[in-house]
Amino acid sequence: MDHNALDEAPHRAAPGRSARGTARVRAGLGVAAVLAVAVPSLLPTAAQADPASRAATAQWSTETLAPGVQVRTGTIWHTDVTHTWTVTVQSPAVSRLTGAATWSEAGTRTWADTTARNLRAADFQPRVEDVRWPDYSDTPHGTMGLRVRIGSYSTQAEAQSAAAAITAAGFRTSVAWTGYDIQQPADRENVHVAVIDPRVFKGSVEGTHDGDVAQRRTTSSVAARLRSLVAVNGGFFVTSNADGVQGTMSGLGAYDGELGSMAVGSRAALILGDGGRHIRVADLTTTVTARAGHSSYRIQGINRVPGLVRDCGRPGASPSDLPWQDVTCRLTDDLVRFTPEFGADLPSGPGVQAVLDASGRVVSVGARGGRVPVGGSVLQGIGGAADWLTANAEAGSRVRVGEVIRDTSGRRVELDGDDSVVSAAPTLVRNGRVDIDAAAEGVVDPRDLSFGYAWANTRQPRTMAGVDRKGRLILATVDGRQTGGSEGFTLQEAAEFMRSLGAVQALNLDGGGSTAMAVRGTLVNNPSDATGERAVGDTVQVLPADAG
Repeated sequence: MDHNALDEAPHRAAPGRSARGTARVRAGLGVAAVLAVAVPSLLPTAAQADPASRAATAQWSTETLAPGVQVRTGTIWHTDVTHTWTVTVQSPAVSRLTGAATWSEAGTRTWADTTARNLRAADFQPRVEDVRWPDYSDTPHGTMGLRVRIGSYSTQAEAQSAAAAITAAGFRTSVAWTGYDIQQPADRENVHVAVIDPRVFKGSVEGTHDGDVAQRRTTSSVAARLRSLVAVNGGFFVTSNADGVQGTMSGLGAYDGELGSMAVGSRAALILGDGGRHIRVADLTTTVTARAGHSSYRIQGINRVPGLVRDCGRPGASPSDLPWQDVTCRLTDDLVRFTPEFGADLPSGPGVQAVLDASGRVVSVGARGGRVPVGGSVLQGIGGAADWLTANAEAGSRVRVGEVIRDTSGRRVELDGDDSVVSAAPTLVRNGRVDIDAAAEGVVDPRDLSFGYAWANTRQPRTMAGVDRKGRLILATVDGRQTGGSEGFTLQEAAEFMRSLGAVQALNLDGGGSTAMAVRGTLVNNPSDATGERAVGDTVQVLPADAG
């Protein structure tokens, strides 16, 4: 899920109407049940919504796929709210990260009052709305900023026509559906929840890139090939050639006990130990070092283009060594390791590469390019890393690579062949409490309201994972941006939803157009991309005991 995609206005019609580091905070069908319940966890807090609009109705059906594997499908309605199309006037802003001019959904009181006064002088009737901070653990509380809006329209076309007139009067505008705001409950949310009990389930759960970390495949196609019972999309990945090799992960990924990519700062990860027998969520970092004789050099990436770090978060990266969601940072001195699972042509360009055999012995040193040899690996260096390789990786010598994964307590995470890790951001639930470290994990910036607002603070399709007190894995999706249908969750709503399911630990996985759940190889949710299910990087697959 990327910021640009989320900033696009969804084509949605209303029903019944036409259509940072952890320590651095940056200022066969089973029994079917149909339930009518109150769902307070899906509602805004008292400070954000009218308490009279807090009742919800839900319908759930339950399907048992295997002993210990259950899927629940639900639709949640709020019948006492009415949403419309409206026009938002954008506030001029400057990106704190890049210094570039940009626009924000909310601005200061002075800006809002001045803008409203100028709109009235132009014969428009604006309203000024208070936008409050969600309940994040590491951002301010109370008012985030003021938003200026005009009109309430039954159709998107009417709102677009009004926006054109306002724009012609000299204002920057966007068209918005109020159902994506946190201020009131959503009309409708379509959710799927899978619960896997490792004490009963005889199969396994694994994160997988389906054998090639440099490819993109749909969640359902991987699920069908692997004959999985349930599958969801996994972590963030590269979607543009300008940011690296498409399909490679922009964060920590480990498959069959081997690192396929490195962490970008300390960010949330789903650890699937012993084939899903032991599951936990933790913020993880990675340290990888190459050693040749008595000399060593820090590896900053695995299976990515040297010099390009999607989501930033690596030491020495510019413009920031902290995590920044959907931002590509750069390194001038960069050593990257390529594993046998990198199935694409190796990146070419300035620098040096050393080709290693399975034992780490240097086969050749030369220009960058070619392919990773079967069973071997490749080290590519640019800048100072290229100088280090030239000086230390002589043909016939040996280069050893050491890898360390740690959580925030300093505990080392050891990987065996049946372990996998899928990561994203941010943490949603910690120790049984909603605990969203949105700023530390780089999905919002308290000092720059133009960054991450739509990504985090408005309703979007989401994929979530967690574990309950009994050690059961919870995988959940909510559809969003749907025509005449589901509006999605904010990050806060996602956290509250996971906690309502009993999660004591939970994280946000990739979402937006990537959100997908497959049951027995068939897609069961409604992805938001107009082209259908999106091809993604890695996935989480629940495999029966006889799979493969």
